[in-house]
Amino acid sequence: MGFSTKAVHAGIEPDPTTGSIMTPVHLTSTYVQEELGVNKGYEYARVSNPTRTVLEKSIAELEGGKEGLAFGSGMAAITTLFMALKAGDHIIVSRDVYGGTYRLGKLVLNNFNLDFEFVDTTDLDILKKTIKSSTKMVFIETPTNPTMEITDLAGAAKICKAKKVISVVDNTFASPYLQRPLEYGIDIVMHSATKYLNGHSDMLGGLLVLNDAKMIEKLRFLQKSIGGIMSPFEAWMCIRGIKTLAVRMDRACNNAMEVASFLSRHRKVKKVNYPGLLSHPQHRLAQKQMSEFGGMISFDLGSLESAKKFLKRVKLCALAESLGGVETLISHPATMTHASVPADERNRIGVTDGLVRISVGIEDVKDIIADIKQALA
Repeated sequence: MGFSTKAVHAGIEPDPTTGSIMTPVHLTSTYVQEELGVNKGYEYARVSNPTRTVLEKSIAELEGGKEGLAFGSGMAAITTLFMALKAGDHIIVSRDVYGGTYRLGKLVLNNFNLDFEFVDTTDLDILKKTIKSSTKMVFIETPTNPTMEITDLAGAAKICKAKKVISVVDNTFASPYLQRPLEYGIDIVMHSATKYLNGHSDMLGGLLVLNDAKMIEKLRFLQKSIGGIMSPFEAWMCIRGIKTLAVRMDRACNNAMEVASFLSRHRKVKKVNYPGLLSHPQHRLAQKQMSEFGGMISFDLGSLESAKKFLKRVKLCALAESLGGVETLISHPATMTHASVPADERNRIGVTDGLVRISVGIEDVKDIIADIKQALA
């Protein structure tokens, strides 16, 4: 079965009561039990909900995993994942990672004696050397947010398996349409469902997908215990969004390739980070493990002043946090998504004051380029 067919039908069956082709939104906090210990598979909404179950089945099938788990946000999913570890455990994280993940590790969970180390996971030798006896998890973003670094999934998975370390990939930028890390041996896939999976900038959610039965049981227990679950309505909105994932991603990828090519030729742009460009240092690797190159681009205008002038002038491109919507969104990582990362660390990984990130939407590409062109003029 092709991906587009799965996106429309995976985990979804007509409602047995009415025949409704769309999954109902089950707005209930509890469920009536027939007698003690006898129910229809649901007891309490924090533990499970029929609408949420459909989404969890859908993402599991799309990623090629055994089970999916849905949370109230991407950060709720990551927090629950890290809570599967214990004090003293060492976690390796990609050096260029979403600012919220950095903030959670360095400013929150370090207070619980979890040891986070941020390294260049694109260099497998560095990754291998950084793993030590206390290392329990490697958390990778690929492509990274916002400099678009690419990590070798198969290589990283092989190292982690040899060292008996859990491997996790944040697959938000790629979505399962472009990249399926489990197929390369990665243990757990994470998504901010807020982004490409939903695709319409109107809900929050996080997802985990995995195969290991023991870890599934542990994460289900933590999901119930911590309680950062996704609401039925937001699950329904994500189910709806996934149905058009393939067609949206195709358009966004095609648009992004044209926008990146335009930016790479513009005299005011110092550098463009996009895996689809031959100039990208991991272009061939991206070509190998991704079916397309995605809708995310970052480019450096050289200074904060230039970035401010540019961002003030854009009209069609909306200056806003987030990404992955049908509309083109543009942001300034240093002061927005990565503001909690110290300036010296930002500069070291390439998140400079002049860096601009653009989530290319599905509008007519000539209009997107025209807006960028006039803002740069």
